Amino acid sequence: MNQTQSRVGRPRFTGTTTYTDDQQRFEFRYPSDWIISTLEDDREGVIVQPEEDEPATYFAVWVNPLEIGVVADDLSDLRAGFDAGLDNLADLQVLESRDDTYNNIVKLERTYTFTEDGATRKRRLWAMYADQLQFVVVYQGSSVDEYAYWLPMGNYCFTAFQLPMSLWFATDPSIATRPGTEPAGPDAIDGSKAGD
Repeated sequence: MNQTQSRVGRPRFTGTTTYTDDQQRFEFRYPSDWIISTLEDDREGVIVQPEEDEPATYFAVWVNPLEIGVVADDLSDLRAGFDAGLDNLADLQVLESRDDTYNNIVKLERTYTFTEDGATRKRRLWAMYADQLQFVVVYQGSSVDEYAYWLPMGNYCFTAFQLPMSLWFATDPSIATRPGTEPAGPDAIDGSKAGD
């Protein structure tokens, strides 16, 4: 789309489709009229886009294998490395920042703007660490205005993103532990769950 033109109204849902990773590592729903394709650079994941002629607006998920399982205590180290990576983006402005743990799943979330190819992009990014996997979940607008226009659908994709129950069990400290550590005993379980 010509970025000098202004959008009128809001995008409309005409239906939704569920994407399930071929290794059953994640799934999410997205608008059924969006274009789906595989990611470049040998990344294990998928990208969906509302318009073929605007590749810089998209929702994408990919998975990176890790050499060692992550636990909640790794949050500070993961945060430092994650933010250092973001600092490499041109004209970075972090607008929102939040970090959470759910048992031993760690989620880092940032919303930010940056410059790419002479344009100001806006992006919401999750980096989720679960056992020996990192999930990168991204919604990006080719411009700040395009981000706002497609945001209801971007938010829908985020809300519909799910990890399999097997990963939730694998990251429950009462069931699974990092190699070389002792299993958590009954007194270590407080029965509470972290939430948004």
